[in-house]
Amino acid sequence: MSITIDQAFSKQFEREVHEAYQRQGSKLRATVRVKNGVRGSSTTFQKVGKGAAATKARHGIVPVMNVDFSAVEATLVDYYAGEWVDQLDELKTNLDERQVLANAGAFALGRKTDELILKALEQAKFVAGQASSGLTKDKVLQAFELLGDADVPDDGQRYAVIGWKQWSDLLNVAEFANAEFVGDDQLPWRGSQAKVWLGTLWMPHSGLPAEDGVRQCFWYHKSAVGHAIGQDVKSDITWHGDRAAHFISNSMSQGAALIDDDGVVAMPCMES
Repeated sequence: MSITIDQAFSKQFEREVHEAYQRQGSKLRATVRVKNGVRGSSTTFQKVGKGAAATKARHGIVPVMNVDFSAVEATLVDYYAGEWVDQLDELKTNLDERQVLANAGAFALGRKTDELILKALEQAKFVAGQASSGLTKDKVLQAFELLGDADVPDDGQRYAVIGWKQWSDLLNVAEFANAEFVGDDQLPWRGSQAKVWLGTLWMPHSGLPAEDGVRQCFWYHKSAVGHAIGQDVKSDITWHGDRAAHFISNSMSQGAALIDDDGVVAMPCMES
């Protein structure tokens, strides 16, 4: 086996894992604040409070806003996803099989990334509606009001992540699914990955926490949650002669934290 070929394969495999993770591994990473290249076991995200403007007398001192500053800590944790592979020579020449393994590692780490972000979202203090009902129009509007009352910016950086059952619930809401309300270009069945509604990008997700038949859905602003990255997705491939196989190890070091609980609304929904 050529050492050069082995090194080339390792580099190509790592690139494919990284690309798969970026493309499909995590659905929520792009919806929150991200800090890359963190050194150490934790990092902090800055939270800035609201300032107030005031008048001043002629030649008087300009009033100070007295804005509150605070820091939220995110602890990094190391995660791994490995797999044994026999007959690597065949794997090198078979693009489909190599891509299957690359995707498997990337998707496993991507699910863990989303799990970290969802854990942070679970700390939301605002709750819209009752857990005894599904995702109704009234529940959506109540969450919409809570975000507005908290002065959460309506700047195109709001996201709502819901379960597939809740996505089906919304298909029964005319204002969500009827072209007369949303226009032909925003019909949800044109693509079930995401849809813009009420100035928010809505998307279904299979990994939302659920307990006793109640699924936790979330509506939030990008600045409300932080995702820290010490090491992005990385792959290592080593040969083990006693097993006549290569071991592919995928790893990352990441953490997440709720920065501003005013910017998140939980929407508990019963799944019957």
